[in-house]
Amino acid sequence: MLRFSANLGFLWQELSLPDAIRAAKAAGFDAVECHYPYDVSATAVCEALQETKLTMLGLNTIRGNAEAGDNGLAAVPGREDEARQASEQAIDYAAATGTLNVHVMAGKASGETARAAFVANLRHACELAAKAGITILIEPLNHHDAPGYFLQTSEQALEIIAAVGAPNIKLMFDCYHLQITQGDLTRRLQKYLNSIGHIQIASVPDRREPDHGEIDYRYIFRLLEELGYDRPVGAEYRPATSTDAGLQWLKDYR
Repeated sequence: MLRFSANLGFLWQELSLPDAIRAAKAAGFDAVECHYPYDVSATAVCEALQETKLTMLGLNTIRGNAEAGDNGLAAVPGREDEARQASEQAIDYAAATGTLNVHVMAGKASGETARAAFVANLRHACELAAKAGITILIEPLNHHDAPGYFLQTSEQALEIIAAVGAPNIKLMFDCYHLQITQGDLTRRLQKYLNSIGHIQIASVPDRREPDHGEIDYRYIFRLLEELGYDRPVGAEYRPATSTDAGLQWLKDYR
């Protein structure tokens, strides 16, 4: 039976991160993950993780200057110093909290110069992360939610991973984003499973609970079970009302 991780970037946003971790445990999740935890002390997060016996699966590097439209920095030419500082910050926080993965956000860019910057910055991140036993993830984002984002397809991500050439870099396979951009989720999961470091879910097109919309997650869950996927699947969706009110999908699966 699959296990599930609560993405606390979207779920229980009304709670502090430590209390959201506790809420995820009470709701029956097997792990947690987050987006940008840096305003919360690593000590407080560790206390909540130890209390609940949950693992933090992942966190993101910072967007940069979000007010100016930044959505990551690692593929943005000319901002290599900022990008590396962002990776260092994320890896340090992950190491302090026992977090397994760091998602390095590419940012808005295009072209060969951007690709070269992304590869170089990812190599730097992988080298640092390896010292702490942390895996680096990269995630294609769809053009509706993240217009202009450098990384948009699974094939592009796998080419970048090959170019980086590090053993601790994997694909973040977000079913929501990839269904919008490419579709054909079954064949992509079958073909790329060994390159996938984490899988995330949400309904399409509204990014809400994974119990409706154009993806039949009952089928996806069975497929992952058949493929032997043994890590928690990340529930990264925006609740239609409250998080607790929308957890029938998890209860039904259990």
